[in-house]
Amino acid sequence: MASYVQKVASLGPRVVNFAKATQTAAMPRLQTFWHYAQVELRPPSPSELPQIQKGFADLVSAARTQKWRNITVKEAGLNTLVAIEVACWFFVGEVIGKGHLVGYQVPGAVDFAAHI
Repeated sequence: MASYVQKVASLGPRVVNFAKATQTAAMPRLQTFWHYAQVELRPPSPSELPQIQKGFADLVSAARTQKWRNITVKEAGLNTLVAIEVACWFFVGEVIGKGHLVGYQVPGAVDFAAHI
């Protein structure tokens, strides 16, 4: 028992040093993340609504004129990857919302015993 306590006590300084090293390494990355999170993840302000409307109007006009036919293979590949990413995040959200990987929890659908 005493040797176990000594081993645990000797871990103390190493754990503290590891925590300090982790904090030192992570701090610049967290500051960069926080900077971009404040800029990119905020909802649009009312002054940006005309830009959003113009963007949707441009999208509709590009679809009408079939402008999508004139993109390069690289642009098409990037657009495909973005669409796949959006779909994957949708499915991840569905799994989180359902609580498990397959099927929804429907009361009475799994338990076939008679409940009177």
